[in-house]
Amino acid sequence: MSAGFQAAARAGLANGQQRRNLRKATTTIREKRERVVAELDDWEQLREAGKRIKEHAMRHLDVHLEQLEETVTGAGGTVHWARDASEANGIVARLVRAAGSREVVKVKSMATDEIGLNDALAAEGISAVETDLAELIIQLGDDDSQSHILVPAIHRNREEIRALFRARLPGNEELSAVPEELAAAARAYLREKFLTAGVGVSGANFAIAETGSVGVVESEGNGRMCTTLPPTLITVMGIEKVLPRFSDLEVMLQLLPRSSTAERMSPYTSIWTGATVGDGPRDFHLVLLDAGRTDTLADEVGRQALHCIKCSACLNVCPVFERAGGHAYESTYPGPIGAILSPQLAGMQAHTDLPWASSLCGACYEVCPVKIDIPSVLIHLRAKVVEDAKEDGLRGRLAGERLSMEALGRVFASRRRYEAAQKVARVGARPVSRDGTVEARLPGPLAGWLAHRDLKAPAQQSFRDWWRAR
Repeated sequence: MSAGFQAAARAGLANGQQRRNLRKATTTIREKRERVVAELDDWEQLREAGKRIKEHAMRHLDVHLEQLEETVTGAGGTVHWARDASEANGIVARLVRAAGSREVVKVKSMATDEIGLNDALAAEGISAVETDLAELIIQLGDDDSQSHILVPAIHRNREEIRALFRARLPGNEELSAVPEELAAAARAYLREKFLTAGVGVSGANFAIAETGSVGVVESEGNGRMCTTLPPTLITVMGIEKVLPRFSDLEVMLQLLPRSSTAERMSPYTSIWTGATVGDGPRDFHLVLLDAGRTDTLADEVGRQALHCIKCSACLNVCPVFERAGGHAYESTYPGPIGAILSPQLAGMQAHTDLPWASSLCGACYEVCPVKIDIPSVLIHLRAKVVEDAKEDGLRGRLAGERLSMEALGRVFASRRRYEAAQKVARVGARPVSRDGTVEARLPGPLAGWLAHRDLKAPAQQSFRDWWRAR
């Protein structure tokens, strides 16, 4: 049962160790990103190019997806269409059984996390092994879940990871917290999985309609192992990941690594086209996932969220994410992009409070490599939530807010009422203000608002009164 962002954020704020972990990690990534971005004189032109590529891809999404199906099929692959998570999970489970396997190795994938693929496969008696180091840490933890798009285990430090590996990976009882030793322990565990698994499962950073090529970028090499060693490869991809032309990668592969890992180029960029006899997997299956994306595309403002290339730059600059943590968003997609993407994919009723999980400082827009105007989308979604509340009979917290705004609207619509309200405010503020600031605890929602802000007391003379006196 979802606790909601407000309650979950309070729990994150109370976790001092998590806040220290997040502050250190996001600060480091931010500083590195600034350095590599500053190396390019045409960074803003690249951002604009990325934005236009994604806009074009979404405007003609139907055409590009049909072309992608044709080119993938022509290259020896098989394309499957999934309307929702249930269909996608069913398709993958059926393909794994057909391959005669009871275990799959997985590349880090937001799409498979979104649909809950691991749990769905487990229900079918199929074991899914995460091979990304951070995803493996999450998988080994009890009731743990990712808290960052790029670094899923960003909320854990080395000591916590050492304790987890000692307890869950055999033969590592004396393991130290040295990063190299932790990585070596994970590598030894995963090596056998790579060599014995019959099926590899991946997501996709991009797919090219022109050629039928699918690409994954990563830093550890586990993705290369998963997409080349198993006889069968299954890729689950959100339909918004399609790009029209192979040349579009020239832009995207400059924007993505600098914005995500603060690298000039990702250490491993794997691109494959269909299935080739004697080279890589014998069977390739591409599962195209909708799961709310078509509905999101219909919203002229909200559709910007589908431009996201999952770099996580917006998370690393967000003051709300840094303090509340990714778990507070209760979604596969945390941070600013999650606040606009999750409510649209899952339905506004599932994440009613996420559009308010922001200070609207605008830092997310400034760093987004494809110039998604996240603050504008947040305001747009807030308006939708309010309108839905109105249709539902003005229930709950939003009912009070709407009634307050309507009352203020009536006051501001009349000069006589406005001046009368000014006089009442001046009289009421005198006993509760000091040095020009209201200090007393005010009733209702004002109490919570003033707990974190200063409210200036009304001026003892309004401009109109001053004007009349002169």
